[in-house]
Amino acid sequence: MASSVALKLTCMVVMCMVVGAPIAQAITCGQVATYVSPCISYLRTGGTVPVTCCSGVRSLNSAAATTADRQATCRCLVTAASNLPGLNPNLISNLPSACGVSLPFKISTSTNCNNIK
Repeated sequence: MASSVALKLTCMVVMCMVVGAPIAQAITCGQVATYVSPCISYLRTGGTVPVTCCSGVRSLNSAAATTADRQATCRCLVTAASNLPGLNPNLISNLPSACGVSLPFKISTSTNCNNIK
């Protein structure tokens, strides 16, 4: 009888652990903004890309490790490119390469983020 209760209790604990396990979430727009905020001035006026901007771009690229992360990052960047006034579209699309980061897609307001793998 005691072993039956122990087995049921163990099963219940395992079920609670599985159900209560945190679900990995894609990167948020807040995180993306933190990484790329040092780039805003450059994306408006050009000039030399700030070291802090490229550091953020490289860190963001590393943080976007899964397809969900890359798609979420893309959506955030597309939204920002559309909504922040005065950003130069050419500087936006060239920013990754200016920072030594290779992306399999171009950042623009017309990018379809669902196609990113």
